[in-house]
Amino acid sequence: MPWVIGVDEAGYGPNLGPLVQAAVALFLPEEDIAGWPTMKAHVRTARGKSDGRIVIDDSKKVYTRGGLAALERTVHAVFGAPGSRRTFEACFRTLFDDDGWADLIAEPWFAAAEAYPLAMPCEALAELCPRWKGANSRECVAAVSLVQPRRFNRMVDETDSKAMVLSRGLVSLLERLRHVGEASEALLILCDKQGGRNYYASLVQAAFPEGWVVIECESAAESRYRVEGVGRPVTINFKPRADGDSLAVALASMLCKYVREVCMLQFNRFWASHVPGLTPTAGYPQDAKRFYEAIAEARAKLGYADHTLWRKR
Repeated sequence: MPWVIGVDEAGYGPNLGPLVQAAVALFLPEEDIAGWPTMKAHVRTARGKSDGRIVIDDSKKVYTRGGLAALERTVHAVFGAPGSRRTFEACFRTLFDDDGWADLIAEPWFAAAEAYPLAMPCEALAELCPRWKGANSRECVAAVSLVQPRRFNRMVDETDSKAMVLSRGLVSLLERLRHVGEASEALLILCDKQGGRNYYASLVQAAFPEGWVVIECESAAESRYRVEGVGRPVTINFKPRADGDSLAVALASMLCKYVREVCMLQFNRFWASHVPGLTPTAGYPQDAKRFYEAIAEARAKLGYADHTLWRKR
């Protein structure tokens, strides 16, 4: 049985708020690397019948149908602290890389001590947790990479490439999860295509510097690589809309979407406390301009420089 690592991102397009990437590792049968048949008794998609199973799907579908509560229901059942209200830090700190956590706690708007879950009762999570544990023969492992605008802009300046921010995040996630499980167990890493690219060999090499990368195919439909010389079988696939094919990618999609939505909730609440009547923003280009202009006076009073809030690309 291989470890299937799904990778996804949330917030690559906005001008405001963090870019969040997540990787989730599940131990799945070799004949079912997608994971849906194996988990069917415990997991359903967003379009499935509401019957007590855990909803795992593309985060946009889950969020559109049920908002933050729908994301929270799954994320806290799988990664949080079911049965009790705990702080965001207590629930999720171990998932973050040090740079991402430092980015967060440096923000005046971030409330690490706020109690979670936010949008649903703890009792509901207590009912879901046994379902998730019963679905897995091995523990689910996850990692989160978060980049706030200040560091995002610095990386863009260094590389003259927005895509490199995403690539560095992916390498960081793979470095953290590449040792999951036993050393002899195979790794299959599934990622969405990044910015329409077809060529990822150099990126894979950066994540496995002691190995050598074998290109199996590079096309619009799929880019697939094998890594030799690392002590275990490793395959990495980049495909469009990978979250529809893989339960691990869908779960990663929900985790990073939830983290970003919590960040934007706190971000909007902070600025609304300084600008009464301010309409919240999701941070995407057109509405971000409206929001940024509306907080201009407050930004000046608080001493916020443009590069600390507004992503230049």
